[in-house]
Amino acid sequence: MDPHNLEKQGLEPEGPRYLDFPHAPETNSTGPKKLNKYSSVLTKDHDFPGAQAMLYAAGVPDKRSMKEDPHVGIASVWWEGNPCNTHLLDLGKAVKDAVTKQGMLGWQYNTVGVSDAITMGGEGMRFSLQTRELIADSVETVTCAQHHDACIALPGCDKNMPGVVMAFARHNRPSIMIYGGTIQKGYSPLLKKPINISLCYEAHGAYTYDNLTNPADPSQSKDDILSDIEAHACPGPGACGGMYTANTMATCIEVMGLSLPGSSSTPATSPAKMRECARAAAAIRICMERDITPRKLLTRAAFENALVSMMALGGSTNGVLHLLAMARTAEVPLALPDFQRVSDKVPFIANLAPSGQYFMADLHAIGGTPAVCKLLIAAGLLDGSIPTVTGLTLAENVASAPSLPPSQDIIRPLTAPIKPTGHIEILHGNLAPLGSVAKITGKEGTRFTGAARVFDKESALDAYLASGSIPRSENLVLVVRYEGPKGGPGMPEQLKASAALMGAKLSNVALITDGRYSGASHGFIVGHVCPEAAVGGPIAMVRDGDTITIDSEANRLQVDVGDGEMEERRREWRRPRSLVTRGVLAKYARLVGDASTGAVTDDF
Repeated sequence: MDPHNLEKQGLEPEGPRYLDFPHAPETNSTGPKKLNKYSSVLTKDHDFPGAQAMLYAAGVPDKRSMKEDPHVGIASVWWEGNPCNTHLLDLGKAVKDAVTKQGMLGWQYNTVGVSDAITMGGEGMRFSLQTRELIADSVETVTCAQHHDACIALPGCDKNMPGVVMAFARHNRPSIMIYGGTIQKGYSPLLKKPINISLCYEAHGAYTYDNLTNPADPSQSKDDILSDIEAHACPGPGACGGMYTANTMATCIEVMGLSLPGSSSTPATSPAKMRECARAAAAIRICMERDITPRKLLTRAAFENALVSMMALGGSTNGVLHLLAMARTAEVPLALPDFQRVSDKVPFIANLAPSGQYFMADLHAIGGTPAVCKLLIAAGLLDGSIPTVTGLTLAENVASAPSLPPSQDIIRPLTAPIKPTGHIEILHGNLAPLGSVAKITGKEGTRFTGAARVFDKESALDAYLASGSIPRSENLVLVVRYEGPKGGPGMPEQLKASAALMGAKLSNVALITDGRYSGASHGFIVGHVCPEAAVGGPIAMVRDGDTITIDSEANRLQVDVGDGEMEERRREWRRPRSLVTRGVLAKYARLVGDASTGAVTDDF
């Protein structure tokens, strides 16, 4: 154990504390700065001969490289079976080739992943959110244990992006994120229109309620139409194409300065994505030379930029959860009221799915994220002075980018927005004392009151929806509980239910849950209700028939139950037994915090 770590153990106050690692001096008075700051501990002299022998066997070509070249970890969230991630190994190889040409040693490795779209509506979805922590743990582990001097990470699907950034904040060595990129638009030969993954879930709702038809060709059966959608919604590699969670997080991280300009909007299969991989090698060298480390970029101003981007582009409610977790890891103060404050001042201007008609590939074609940044910086909404991984400021990065074409209708003028304020609403009230998160674009109205219909698991609601028995004659608030971080366990997304309601055109129904909704969800939905049911939150006390009001104008989530009655119900409530007591989900349920602070697992 390094003596300094033992000293910290006894002297530093309780709080976030990481191991310190011995390294070469920050400055070198006798010549150029050495970039092998951490790896030189293993490779200098003969202090660690076994380590050097292993490194030679792993691919270090000669003694000069052993003693002088910096080690760059290339962390791909690669695995087959999911279009968001299946191409990341190849992108990682391109990064390694570029790193080698820069005179550095590149070491590829990968982390685990879960496909939200594949696991949606099933038990596998319970494993999804906790992969964010596994990814962060993996990248932190390899970076620190292997004495890497820098990190280039290649994430692709929702939790991947916050996971790698949380790892950056933990190890705090020069780092860059390369987003795997968005998928291209699908196309339905039967419907003769562009389609994407979210239509699969909405079409299933229409299928269940027997209104899946093609007006242009009534001869097509609902089975033919759904089969056609399944076969053509996802044409190849890349993350889900709307302003869903993956693209939300990628744009947030780009405006925070941790990825190269255009990374978040460049499609996965575009030649520009390969060029980005080459550019990242030169950029990571700049970061190492100038000591541009993650915590110098993960500032309060950077998080403010992320919130502005999220509101302007109509980002996913999952962005709230992930940005809170990133900020907590980086020790930057950020809380639910900050999201409401920014939402109140930033207009919603993006005509992007799920509530709009366009996709990220369409935005790329008119200038992509750099063009949007340029607009928001000029309007004084984004802080263009923040530093970035290029060594330039955000404003300098986009100065030469083309402006949005006047004729396009993907990004509305700030003077004629879709909604004058943001779509994210933070609701409090006697049903959510610690807060909840709603995505209200205005198309569904701003206030909803209905009778509660309570389901203790998402599966119970799915069965109810599949029966086709929801009445259209009364307003209902469908309450799904015991699906929070601890109660799920895993806080599963519930796109299957929300999309089914949209497909069935059930406008008399709202949804609330202590779980999550997918970034592809839209409609009158409220998630992240805190405290969750599993710890005795008020949502656990709701009963069928209670009147619930969702009021985005007053930012309230209320159940019409008096304090005395609520307290009586609380006395009668019994905590359910945990679904799991062993394995990764049991560990997660034991460690995870609540959604209002990001649902992190290392906040002891």
